[in-house]
Amino acid sequence: MASSSSDQTFDVASLVEDYSLYRISQYVLVILFIGFFLAPLETGIMTAFKTNRAVAETIPLMPPLGEGFTLDNMTFALNALSGAFFNSLFMAIPATIGSVLFGSMAAYGLTMVDWRGQLGVLVLFLIGIFLPYQAVLVPLARFWNNIFPLASMVEPLFIALPFLQGYHANLVPLMITHIAYGIPICTILFRSYYQGLPSSYVEAAKIDGASITKIYRRIILPISKPMFGVVFIYQFTQIYNEFLFAFTLITGSDTPEAVVTLILPAVGASTSGVDFGIRMSAAFLAALPTLIIYVAFAEQFAEGLKTDA
Repeated sequence: MASSSSDQTFDVASLVEDYSLYRISQYVLVILFIGFFLAPLETGIMTAFKTNRAVAETIPLMPPLGEGFTLDNMTFALNALSGAFFNSLFMAIPATIGSVLFGSMAAYGLTMVDWRGQLGVLVLFLIGIFLPYQAVLVPLARFWNNIFPLASMVEPLFIALPFLQGYHANLVPLMITHIAYGIPICTILFRSYYQGLPSSYVEAAKIDGASITKIYRRIILPISKPMFGVVFIYQFTQIYNEFLFAFTLITGSDTPEAVVTLILPAVGASTSGVDFGIRMSAAFLAALPTLIIYVAFAEQFAEGLKTDA
């Protein structure tokens, strides 16, 4: 009996030891992955506050100390990007609202309203998602510049508006382009959400005599707020960070209507080389709008993901 008891004790101790080693190895792997992910971020933050001499003489992960610390990089980057920030937000916010709202309406019509030709329209939306931007750059530039020069048409209106200049009219074609190309993906996202809603909501409203537009306005919109948060964050991030359309429809990075993604590659660059402190400062400042959007819609984003799941 004594021998059997000692064997059981040994087995339990061995099991506990193996389990502890397994848990320790898990934690070590998690810490390594976290460090691998955060190391570039920490390096960028440290570099943003270092002088050129400190960047050259210290390791990237080391924080700036003494004379190696400076705020001039942030000041220079902010001055370089201030006008581009306004241009990007002036273009991205209306484009995001338009594509999200139209996408929600289209998804409602494709999911909760019965009509002929729904499948064909859905296929067109899917084609719009998978159609590469590069395939339409030349026709798009010719359309906005030669066939329908909208920027020239609305420029007098922008001159008369407060806080705006005539060159801001050049952002309108870019804004409309993003709305058009954002509608397909927003429609598919909303459609997947609406397919999970009980059909009894719409049926009860129809019995009460509500029209299609009233059902959407009074029932669908209020219960879609979480999904609006998810799609708004996604679409704003895509539009704000987009480079290809902006590079095609805006003359260049040295023009007053240039957006952040056009100016950012040139910040900190000169004939003598690249100022990495300024470059990192500009990169973190450029990321602030999307970070603010994530924080502002964090609750709706979490609720939308939970509801969609």
